[in-house]
Amino acid sequence: MSRLARVAPELPVADLRRSVEYYRDRLGFQNVMTTPGEDYAVMERDDVAVHLFRDDTGRRTAGSIHIFTGGLDELLAELQSRGARVKQGIVRQPWGNRDFRVQDDSGNELKFTEPLDE
Repeated sequence: MSRLARVAPELPVADLRRSVEYYRDRLGFQNVMTTPGEDYAVMERDDVAVHLFRDDTGRRTAGSIHIFTGGLDELLAELQSRGARVKQGIVRQPWGNRDFRVQDDSGNELKFTEPLDE
């Protein structure tokens, strides 16, 4: 039987170099690979990979990804201290999670979610 092992979302960006710097400096990801033509990069933090690709079409539609984590308060404080663009502070959701959202320089959103133990 087939088994899905990992997901690596691809997000379109206007300026790959600037986006790599944002993910590294503001969100704490490491750049593990950039193509020689600087049109694609792989950013990783812990067990999460985000792939960025340069979209020169001018028709770019921002994407969003949902990342589950623990220590949500600490993560928000870290990202704020790094200068990340926090779009939404921590909100307790009626379905039993807390989450916050950040936005990158191309309008893509990352939602960080912590399930509540209740």
